[in-house]
Amino acid sequence: MPRPLELTALLLPTAFLAQAHATDYLSVAQAQTLLFPAAKTFTDATLKLTSDQRDKIKDQAGVRQRTDEVKVWRAERDGQQLGWFFVDEVIGKHEFITYATAVGRDGKVLGIEILSYRETHGGQVRDADWRKHFVGKSLGDKFKLDEDVPNISGATLSCRNLLDGVKRLLVVQQLYLSRG
Repeated sequence: MPRPLELTALLLPTAFLAQAHATDYLSVAQAQTLLFPAAKTFTDATLKLTSDQRDKIKDQAGVRQRTDEVKVWRAERDGQQLGWFFVDEVIGKHEFITYATAVGRDGKVLGIEILSYRETHGGQVRDADWRKHFVGKSLGDKFKLDEDVPNISGATLSCRNLLDGVKRLLVVQQLYLSRG
């Protein structure tokens, strides 16, 4: 029979694992269908950014582009472009939120979907009533929490970082995708 110290050592790793929380809601393909229901094809148009391009994004968006790769697909129907579909991550309070954003050819948000939420609190950002506030947003909007998009009590960092992330993606679209 294990002694109390040995038992504690055996249980300690599982105590940390029990605190981890992640929920996957949608796959990329499911989000593509939801955000671009008329699209027949999604062509990978992933961008590889230079450090100068990342700096330009930060200058215009006000937040940094963490990675040198932007996951993006061109949404089409019968050879006609409908817009751009992005998959991105922002930090919530402690963990990453993976989300998808659809942007029309006109540079306006068509919608966002939460693909994976890893925080223990604040999952209300997945609610359709909250996400609908992004629809129609463009770089001409202020992108201020509680002005453009309402805050959710207990999820302020998730709300703010999703708002900043969507603005950053709109900057990417304007700078590097608006011609095609």
